[in-house]
Amino acid sequence: MGQTITEKILAVHTGKTSVKPGELIQAKLDIVLGNDITAPVAINEFNKLGIDKVFATDRIALIPDHFTPNKDIKSAEQVKVLREFAAKMGITHFYDVGEMGVEHALLPEKGIVGPGDLIIGADSHTCTYGALGAFSTGVGSTDMGIAMATGEAWFKVPESIKFVIKGKKKKWVSGKDLILYIIGQIGVDGARYQAMEFTGPAIKDFSIDERFTIANMAIEAGAKNGIFGVDEVTLAYVKGRTIRPYQIYESDADATYVRTIEIDLADVDMQVAFPHLPENTKRIDEAKGLKIDQVVIGSCTNGRIEDLRIAADIMKGKKVAKGVRCIIIPATQQIYKQAMNEGLFNIFIDANAAVSTPTCGPCLGGHMGILAKGERSLATTNRNFVGRMGSTESEVYLASPAVAAASAITGTISSPEEII
Repeated sequence: MGQTITEKILAVHTGKTSVKPGELIQAKLDIVLGNDITAPVAINEFNKLGIDKVFATDRIALIPDHFTPNKDIKSAEQVKVLREFAAKMGITHFYDVGEMGVEHALLPEKGIVGPGDLIIGADSHTCTYGALGAFSTGVGSTDMGIAMATGEAWFKVPESIKFVIKGKKKKWVSGKDLILYIIGQIGVDGARYQAMEFTGPAIKDFSIDERFTIANMAIEAGAKNGIFGVDEVTLAYVKGRTIRPYQIYESDADATYVRTIEIDLADVDMQVAFPHLPENTKRIDEAKGLKIDQVVIGSCTNGRIEDLRIAADIMKGKKVAKGVRCIIIPATQQIYKQAMNEGLFNIFIDANAAVSTPTCGPCLGGHMGILAKGERSLATTNRNFVGRMGSTESEVYLASPAVAAASAITGTISSPEEII
């Protein structure tokens, strides 16, 4: 019987020829990731083991991105734990302010992750790297601590759902709209502990940045991981970038899926997820006119160069509406520099938007854009739970960079077509 990409990667890392859904396995890891919120807990668990070295100094990544630059004493202490541990253990992939980027944009950019890898991270959006044909998933800090010592983790092999994407994208419809549409269709628990495998003839029309966005939000459907097959788009991205040899896996024609869902892009319009769940999606026409107080364009979901270019194209020569705060956050230093050199910052600043150094910041209600009681934000981030961006009496709406940029200009949730 054939196997899916997910099953093949897990089998290889377990030393088996095959695995099956529901099987419990112990697998060797390629990369272990933590950030300034989760890694200090993992380091504490590691220290309890009484050992003096990690399993591999070049297979651990510590990225202080959630509250950096440090917003207060507590966040400074958190990062200090990472900084001292990285120095003590000789960890290669520790990136501080000035080098730091939002973790799920930084690791692919630096070639730390690649096709065929098995990656865990003490952050739920670690599933992002499935865009490269890797198995990547979020774990708890205790699992991370043990993994830093052993280089291994246990898994239950997930069932797979096959999403067959066909048709042609409408103008302004992006990967963010597709994944919001899917989550709206199946719900936030519609893929619980399952692999979401994205395939079909239309996948070739989605850029690598869009694929990162789609894989990133697999967790918002409850998935264990999201994953794409490797194609020319993937290979163009990883060429000359990955720092380790990689392996390409493909799903067999007779692989078993718990279900197959076909999606015609003709049915997918620009989407807006209403509070307080990513599944509360509506077509842009059903959201138009809602007044907003803040727009955030950035995060591990939509802070890449393509996202910023789309926003700049829409905002060029225009001004952010009075009473609206528009915050632009490039996801890494490289993206920041590229956007700056392309003149995108001039467009944003001339429009009266604020441009931030890389940080997760407002996405988790950390800093750089906290909402007050009664305020409403439209964001390109991935979650809109109660209190996610500040006050429990605020609201967060999720959308693509195109919708976010247009809405910043009008002051209400808007389609780009309204201002271009």
